[in-house]
Amino acid sequence: MKQMLLAFFATLLFSAQTSADIPANFPAAKVIAKQKVFFDQASGLHGELYCGCKWEWTGKSGGRIDAESCGYETRAQQNRADRIEWEHIVPAWIFGHQRQCWQNGGRKNCVAVDPIFRAMEANLFNLYPSVGEVNGDRSNYQYGIVSGVAPQYGACATKIDFMARAAEPRNEVKGLVARSTFYMYDRYGLSMARQQQQVLMAWDRQHAVSPWEKEWDNRTARLMGHHNPFVTGDRSWSLGHKPSREGIVSPITNPTPTVAAAPELKASDDGAVLGNRNSNVYHLPQGCPSYSKVSFKNRVFFRSEADAMAAGYRKAGNCR
Repeated sequence: MKQMLLAFFATLLFSAQTSADIPANFPAAKVIAKQKVFFDQASGLHGELYCGCKWEWTGKSGGRIDAESCGYETRAQQNRADRIEWEHIVPAWIFGHQRQCWQNGGRKNCVAVDPIFRAMEANLFNLYPSVGEVNGDRSNYQYGIVSGVAPQYGACATKIDFMARAAEPRNEVKGLVARSTFYMYDRYGLSMARQQQQVLMAWDRQHAVSPWEKEWDNRTARLMGHHNPFVTGDRSWSLGHKPSREGIVSPITNPTPTVAAAPELKASDDGAVLGNRNSNVYHLPQGCPSYSKVSFKNRVFFRSEADAMAAGYRKAGNCR
């Protein structure tokens, strides 16, 4: 009985600690990630995400890159090449475009009005320090195989295809970025293109969970209150994966949000293509009369028609 009581109170204490440590927003997440996840990694064996560079911490969450530690050579942006930035492995642009708030005012509006977006933006399982220049070059590109591109950052093996809008990270982190991506899409019910699924599934198979990735998961779980099930092996991804959507019903992210009638949609600055996940058809901001009529719960956004078609969607028949 005594052991059971001790275990019970230990669980309560753990829950209280983790709840207090869950970051409320992206700025807070960067500070917590530095202090409690990557605190000993600046001069560690693994380095930052894309090039394996070591760095020196500066300020609350920043850092200065040690280019010699990884043979890094600046491609174009010296200021960003010199500093650590916090990479969203699944970019905010991608998960934001699947939220109504983005269509009504972009990222700034999402931060202001959408608690689920704020939780996604601050999720520690999706944050990793990286060379600022590579972070900027990766932009909101999907991960993929990049061929025919000469080395862009000296000895750094990560490659960016600006024409195809694709990024291929170094082999050492391909499995890590795959499992982090699976986690975000599963937890928040995001829609992933079939081609992207196939690439990441291959990387997941080819690159097993490393001891550091397990440690990263454990440290992050102590803060977030749960593990990445794609790292622990409790969950796996296959084509047609049905997301758990656990992050949408979490009490941290407003379990019962009130969804008002969706306002009339307007074409965003980048001309987002709107898909209907129920019918698997997509609509364009201009020339498709049903663009503003897609039910909010069925909306999924794509950067281009090519992305929509790659995800298995076809153009609506009533588009002019």
